[in-house]
Amino acid sequence: MMITNEHLILLGYGDVGKSIVEVFVDNDVNFIVVDKNEAALSNVNFDHIIGDGTDEAVLKQAGIEKASTVIITLNTDTEVIFATLMARGLKPDCIIFSRANSVNSIDKLYKAGADYVASLSIVSGQLLAKITSKCSRSECYQLYEEIVLYEGIEIEKFQLKEGSGMVGNSLGELDLVNKFDCKIIGVERKGSVTVSLPSSFILEVGDTIAVVGNREHVEKFRNIFLKQD
Repeated sequence: MMITNEHLILLGYGDVGKSIVEVFVDNDVNFIVVDKNEAALSNVNFDHIIGDGTDEAVLKQAGIEKASTVIITLNTDTEVIFATLMARGLKPDCIIFSRANSVNSIDKLYKAGADYVASLSIVSGQLLAKITSKCSRSECYQLYEEIVLYEGIEIEKFQLKEGSGMVGNSLGELDLVNKFDCKIIGVERKGSVTVSLPSSFILEVGDTIAVVGNREHVEKFRNIFLKQD
């Protein structure tokens, strides 16, 4: 069983971007890369645009309006923050993964609209690519369960049981971002995994949810979640 192959945009084709592309290519993911460095993209065999990832026109050319996920690995935090703001404004319901080049920019990136922020090495870039790409259900949830990412960011999974206060509510009604500073980035239901979740998505008994946030926020979510079970 595979995750739906949706449109992903990668802004930045440096070392981290290249490691992400390797995973995308191996998994036949529908993606496009945006980078200003024409030489770096001169001999590649995947969809790409030579341009500025902080430019609205370039993002529209890359298909931001149909993108389920945007991964931002630009060279400076100023660029990453601006690109995050731009992507969030152009596609409010997409999932945005942003790389912070400095830990001091992590909070700024969350405020700019990123769902996930971390200081990514090449290895963690590959793991991030696997999370957002087409992989088997067991592989994805093994990643959700085991990965503890840099700067205190982690992804954990929880199964909704009868009596949970989350069951029967939409993601918009639960408002987890404001209440816990966490976000549900994936739901497994009856053997099917969904990673692009509208605010109207209603949770059901038996759903397995993947939650992303820093350790403190995920722990807060976990404590209240366990009380709801």
